[in-house]
Amino acid sequence: MTYSGVDYYRLEELLTEEERMVRDVARRFVEEEFLPRVQRCFREGSFPLDLVPRLGQLGFLGMTLPARYGCAGMNNIAYGLVSQELERGDSGLRSFASVQSSLVMYPIYTFGSEEQKGFWLPRLARAEAIGCFGLTEPDFGSNPAGLRTRAKKSAGGYVLNGTKRWITNGSIADVAVVWAKLEEDGRDTIRGFLVEKERHGFLRREIEGKFSFRASVTSELIFEDCWIPQENLLPGTTGLKSALMCLTQARYGIAWGAIGAAIACYECALEYAKSRVMFSRPIAGYQLVQAKLVWMLTEITKAQLLSFRLGKLKDGGQLRPEHVSMAKMNNVAIALQIARLARDILGANGITDDYPVIRHLLNLETVNTYEGTEDIHRLTIGRDITGLSAFE
Repeated sequence: MTYSGVDYYRLEELLTEEERMVRDVARRFVEEEFLPRVQRCFREGSFPLDLVPRLGQLGFLGMTLPARYGCAGMNNIAYGLVSQELERGDSGLRSFASVQSSLVMYPIYTFGSEEQKGFWLPRLARAEAIGCFGLTEPDFGSNPAGLRTRAKKSAGGYVLNGTKRWITNGSIADVAVVWAKLEEDGRDTIRGFLVEKERHGFLRREIEGKFSFRASVTSELIFEDCWIPQENLLPGTTGLKSALMCLTQARYGIAWGAIGAAIACYECALEYAKSRVMFSRPIAGYQLVQAKLVWMLTEITKAQLLSFRLGKLKDGGQLRPEHVSMAKMNNVAIALQIARLARDILGANGITDDYPVIRHLLNLETVNTYEGTEDIHRLTIGRDITGLSAFE
């Protein structure tokens, strides 16, 4: 949020000492331990799994949850700043932490039994276990209410059948939070279930051929008569709203994370423009290049202000899903445009992975559409301000 020359509105002064400290720890981790190897990971299409324990040691997993479950108990501004720093490294790194925290630990904490919380949350916080979130299906993304995965009551538990796709961490997860339709009182209700990796009938396979999120694990989950015990039901889940509450948590982190990717691209473009000489002078001295850089910094500043206020609303218990939709929609869109402008400023060098721009650009193409496309978030806000739904 406050790299040299990027904190244009001096937001640093609004942060507490603890928030700055946590951000700086995340920044050092990314710069010293992650960035030196991300080029190789992106080329190979591999995720640096050996760094996962460090995320646990640093307290970055489930960091807003209570200390009694082994979590850091930090506020949402601190969580946002960490998300920003992780995505300044790579969207895949932030996505890992986001899924673990917002899509696995949050539903267990919010909807789980005390036994489920006590068993899973400390392990997930320490990164002794990895989780994934199974909602999206091959034919149902923006319309999750139509999901086809079903749970059927069986002796002492449930039998799951169905397929989930585009699941971050799926093939490396120890436990999956899976959403399925269960017939109760004569009607289908979407409920959440915990499915351990060793369950018979639970198959995972990694999705290959990605040109985006290459330093991340993306998988398909297949359930073929997969039996799980009664105690694996998340008892507090009461319909699609429960799953959407989890997505609101994750989108909050995305809104902050996109700023990190935008900053990485802006800083790279700025330094390149100041050193790249064309027609006997640095290209940063030309009007059109300056106009691009000014637009980039202005949009980053606006995104910082939007996210800071969002965090304050969240910490104050006043946040609504539509607030998050606006920040996710805006911040990812401007980050993607900033990445494109940075690639333009770098010219031919912008397509090589010697610079971070093309990697962030490719990643942001995914961030722009996952966990709610820009269009879906725009219509969500439109419904909120008009009272009329354009979804039907």
